[in-house]
Parts: sequence; C-alpha cells; structure tokens
Amino acid sequence: MKNNEQVTIVTYNPKYQKSFKDLNIEWISNYFEVESNDVKALDHAEEYIINKCGEIFSAILNDEVLGVCALIKSDGKEFDYELAKMAVSPKAQGKGVGLLLAESAIKWASEKGASKIYLESNTKLQPAIKLYEKLGFKEVTGLSSTYNRVNIQMMLTLNS
Repeated sequence: MKNNEQVTIVTYNPKYQKSFKDLNIEWISNYFEVESNDVKALDHAEEYIINKCGEIFSAILNDEVLGVCALIKSDGKEFDYELAKMAVSPKAQGKGVGLLLAESAIKWASEKGASKIYLESNTKLQPAIKLYEKLGFKEVTGLSSTYNRVNIQMMLTLNS
C-alpha cells in the first residue's frame, strides 16, 4: 500500500462476502479459536446482519478487500449497534485501515440515529483496544457475551 493510493470504504456488496468471511477466519484463527457463532454470522452475513438492519463495511484498494467490519443491530435496550467482525489483512495492518473502517461504521450508525455502539474484544489485542479508546469507546461490564474469547466489553456513546 503506497502513500498516494486511496482506500475506499464501501457498504455491503455481495461480491465482497467471501473476503468478509476469509479475513475474519484468518484473523480469528491467528489469535483464538473460531467459534460456532463466528461461522454462523460469517456464512450467513446477509441473513444475520444486513437483513436485520445492520451493515457490513469493506476497505477497498484496487478492487482488493484490505479490511472489513460489521455493525449488527441490537435487539436490546443497552445499545443500538454492535461493532463486530473487524478484520484487516496482515499486509494492511498498521496503516490506518481499521481506523477508516471504524470511523465509517460510527458515522453510519450516527446517521441512523444511534446513541450507543457496543463492542467485544480481548485485551491480548492491544492495537485494537488502543484504536477503540482513541475513538472514544470506554470499558463497560455486566453484559453477557456468547464468545469464549471476550474479556473486555466497550461502549461508545454518540453525541446526538
């Protein structure tokens, strides 16, 4: 990735579905174990995310997907969306792709009237935690998770 090349963030397009799954499987299996909930969400992203008023964002450079993330609409009252399934290709890590994806997702949620965005992570992933803190996410407790790898939960309160 050269400095003058422009990464574009796009919303869901079925042609990027395979990259959404592949980047996530690669990222998760690099640090943790892929869980059944991962497979369900990644194999059926349209059904579990898009058709339920969520969105999937892809970072594109020269028609190649460098990173992905999703906003999953919440059923509950604690938050409006969950920022989830963020993964960046190893060759693009440390180049601001995660920040671009997260900023795009936050802007999209804000435009939809969201007031709170939640995420789950693991403190082993310090670069990710630092990114979330830079974006204004604060650690929260008391919400249950369906993933074994989660040891930190964070919330971003958006200004209305």
